[in-house]
Amino acid sequence: MPATPVGPTVLIVDDDASLRLLCRVNLELEGYHVLEAPSVAAAEGAVAADTVDLFLLDIHIGADDGLALMRSLRAREHNAPVVLFTGSATLDPITVAEADGVVPKPFRLEQLLDVVRALAPRR
Repeated sequence: MPATPVGPTVLIVDDDASLRLLCRVNLELEGYHVLEAPSVAAAEGAVAADTVDLFLLDIHIGADDGLALMRSLRAREHNAPVVLFTGSATLDPITVAEADGVVPKPFRLEQLLDVVRALAPRR
């Protein structure tokens, strides 16, 4: 039996394990290859070990800073789109402009899938 083709790789960076699980299961059902990271250090390790086509980053990853990770990726010319998760009612317009998408928490699953479908390149 031939192997199932793997879709684009999405890295979910969030300290909330249940949110990562919800996203991972649903994105895998859509055909995406999903990696998870509960911290910036784990995300850096995932980026070093695998090609990432789309980042889903929480702005506050425990004590870590998702915005700093996004800016670090950009400084290293990592061109994959970055979507920010936020529970904040307001975001700085400059921060919003830096990201490729923003998904407010709590979100509807279809809202997340629409953003991923629009931004994740198909191989």
